[in-house]
Amino acid sequence: MRRHSQSSSPLPGLAPWLIDLAVRLAARALHMPAPLLHAIAAFVYASVQEADRRLIALCRPSR
Repeated sequence: MRRHSQSSSPLPGLAPWLIDLAVRLAARALHMPAPLLHAIAAFVYASVQEADRRLIALCRPSR
């Protein structure tokens, strides 16, 4: 019996497939096209990142 090495693991190829499946299932549940859901998610992510950046800058003591 041959052992699988870490380089032949199916996990790196499985992650994009699982992400695509999750996006398609969420889009179907929300009754919207997957590309629209992807665009909305990217917009929300960018907005949260900007709000987080502003909050961190506000909490830093000014010198």
